[in-house]
Amino acid sequence: MTGLTVAGIVLVLALIIGVGLYSGRKVKSAKDFLTGGGKAGPGLVCGALMGGLVSSQSTLGSVQLAFHYGLAAWWFTLGSGLGCLLMALGYTRALRNSGCVTELQIISGEYGGTVESIGSVLSATGIFITVLSQVMGCIGLFTLMFPSMSATAAAALSVLVMCCYVIFGGAWGAGLGGVVKVVLLYLSLMGGMVLILRSEGGLGGLTASLERLLGGTPLGLVQQAANNVPNLESAADISRRFMNLTARGTMKDLGSCVSLILGVLSTQTYAQAVWSARTDEAARKGVLMSAFLIPPLGIAGVLMGLSMRAHYLTAAEAAALAAAGQAVPDLPVLASTLHVMPAFALDHLQPILAGVVLGTLLITVIGGGAGLSLGMATILVKDIYKRFWPRLCTPAGELLATRLTIAVVLIVAAVLSIVIPNKTLNDFGFLSMALRGAVVFAPMTCALALKGRIRSGFILAAIVLAPVAVAAGHFFKLPGDPLLTGMAVSVGGCLLGLLFPPYKR
Repeated sequence: MTGLTVAGIVLVLALIIGVGLYSGRKVKSAKDFLTGGGKAGPGLVCGALMGGLVSSQSTLGSVQLAFHYGLAAWWFTLGSGLGCLLMALGYTRALRNSGCVTELQIISGEYGGTVESIGSVLSATGIFITVLSQVMGCIGLFTLMFPSMSATAAAALSVLVMCCYVIFGGAWGAGLGGVVKVVLLYLSLMGGMVLILRSEGGLGGLTASLERLLGGTPLGLVQQAANNVPNLESAADISRRFMNLTARGTMKDLGSCVSLILGVLSTQTYAQAVWSARTDEAARKGVLMSAFLIPPLGIAGVLMGLSMRAHYLTAAEAAALAAAGQAVPDLPVLASTLHVMPAFALDHLQPILAGVVLGTLLITVIGGGAGLSLGMATILVKDIYKRFWPRLCTPAGELLATRLTIAVVLIVAAVLSIVIPNKTLNDFGFLSMALRGAVVFAPMTCALALKGRIRSGFILAAIVLAPVAVAAGHFFKLPGDPLLTGMAVSVGGCLLGLLFPPYKR
């Protein structure tokens, strides 16, 4: 870190804070705050959607996972892109025609208020897990860039900047900030990808570097033991590990993709981007833009993770080699794999550019946490608070409650992020998406497409039992992907409900 690096970081943070404060001038009502008053064009829809979706899991988490498994890390951004594509082609018009402002309102309009209340709590819990991972990623970045900063100070600074991003401008802040973030991300990641391909001599040179470091070496054996993977003895072993979309197991990786697709369709933040559009066509174009812009970012992240794997060690690997009496390669050492992407910027870019990239990473994580906290606050205010506190029905009361809820959500996430042990960010992301998909996707689809054909009790059972199945599969390591288990329960409950239509009124 040099003075120029810090200057680059401060420049990007000042830009995003300025955008957040400027967007606050456009907020005149609760509707402006929640959906931008329905005035957004395709660019702002895309910015709001990618602002929440392209977050720490798509950048820090994907590069971190690529460091361990290579191409299998692409699933988060690939699944996100496929989810946006399905939303654009099959759900955009239906969401806008529903006349609702939350996905749970769509469900409650068909199946009643009890379903809405329980589903709101479960859906908000799934979103909160992702907000927590964003705050954890932000703390990791701040403590890496400023080693003297404590985790508590980093958590406080993370909450402050996230609040500036969204608490003033709401949907306007998320949209305008998302546009800035997308531009900076593309410049950073695509520039890094070009640099890697040139310095490594293309994909062939990168593969050769991996083979030299890991193929049949003591470090390769350490990798095998640490990650419970097959031997890394030959070029074929290296290819199966790092150039394989299903390196973590076919069911696990395909399940991760499905969880992303359903999570995109089942998350309030992304639906709000659709409702913010001025027309159906603007909404569809904005979501389609996101579908095609997100996956290339994942490819750039995979290449960055592979390049760092070929030339870096982790502190745990160095300690394992030393304990086994093996020579430790003379390579840079990473304290944590969460530092893979920031270390690439600091070690391989000019100081001012490294600062811009690090600042971009910060606003990527900040924007993801801020946008998702907006979606969570919208669910809590619209679907829960207003049912029990009618005073919030005034526009001013609703706006104040939403802003306060965002602040409380971020503060709680900051406190928990300090006490929860470090964990791979994408594990949080996949679990969160799975929970949201299991709660919302099938009931919302039935409410939109099968009106009057399913008794509400079956939908309530599906909403309660599906996330229980996901959580049980995740924490008890049950066979099969947790999402697929949860979705089987959810879809099964809905299909069973078709056999017992509602009573005639």
